[in-house]
Amino acid sequence: MDNTIVISTPPHVKSRRTTRGIMLDVIIALLPATVAGIVFFGWQAAVLIITSVLTAVIAEFVYYFIYNGGFKSKCANAKAVCANWLKQFDYTSIVTGLILALIVPSTAHWYEILIGSALAIIIVKMLFGGTGKNLVNPAAAGRVIMFLSFSLTTYVAANFDPISLDSELFTGATNLSGWLLGGEGASGHMEWIDLFLGTGLAGCIGETCKLALIIGYLYLVIRKVIKWWQPVLYVALSAFLSVCMAATVEGATFDISLFVDYALSGGLMFGAIFMATDYVTSPKGIYGQIVYYVALAVLTSLLRFYTKIEVVSFVIMIMNLIVPLIDTYIVRRPFGYVKPKKAEKEGK
Repeated sequence: MDNTIVISTPPHVKSRRTTRGIMLDVIIALLPATVAGIVFFGWQAAVLIITSVLTAVIAEFVYYFIYNGGFKSKCANAKAVCANWLKQFDYTSIVTGLILALIVPSTAHWYEILIGSALAIIIVKMLFGGTGKNLVNPAAAGRVIMFLSFSLTTYVAANFDPISLDSELFTGATNLSGWLLGGEGASGHMEWIDLFLGTGLAGCIGETCKLALIIGYLYLVIRKVIKWWQPVLYVALSAFLSVCMAATVEGATFDISLFVDYALSGGLMFGAIFMATDYVTSPKGIYGQIVYYVALAVLTSLLRFYTKIEVVSFVIMIMNLIVPLIDTYIVRRPFGYVKPKKAEKEGK
């Protein structure tokens, strides 16, 4: 009989759900956006996605192999190290590589996504101890690194016929930048149906088709991977605050119709569904989560208004660093805790 005692942090909840299973659900939820991105942006998008995912997995393996002594004693333990890596492989590197590819424009070069994906895994994830130990979302960090290093500011408009080499696609700023600067999209006013489907919308590979993102969102909610209200609170509040700030511009009036424009533009919806909800880098308690998503919305709307660019990845990174502070001061209610009754006054 095995008398081994395992000590872990309570509460102890018996469940069949594993990290690998959750990551597999996230990958499935990302598939609609991935397919839409390849359909709209063609082989360039496919190359970036494959490069990013393969780089992330290889970077994790190489780091693990070196850290666990795979090269020691003339690689005598190489086989055992490889077997252990496969055993503990939980698909998190696939998720990171896939998300990173979907939040960059199809105009990015393969070596840029390779560098961003490798640094996201090695520096942001593995150097801090691997899965569950990273301080910020690796994909968001990779996107910020790529933006600062390569100035990814050129976007191609989504097209239903991207494979044709004769297609003339619009290149320029995202439609979000156009609205922030002057109330119109970069290529003129966009109809809501175009914003929803992503047709003709300049943006990143996986962020343009909101229908695909909503399908992924519903899958994650049904599978109970995320709570339904988390992305809704972030997107709705951010869009509403953006409308309010737009009304403060000289000569502007409060136009609630812009709510949909802000909500469906840029990377807000993608970030709200797949990045801000990351278990590791978001608060654990319900009240902490409310504070977290409200702060995300406020920062996103403010920085969007004053910088005139998409800032979702930056804001998520900033709030990830504040999460430990939130968890410290907004303490979770202990499992099974019952609030003690107030002592009755004397004489009663």
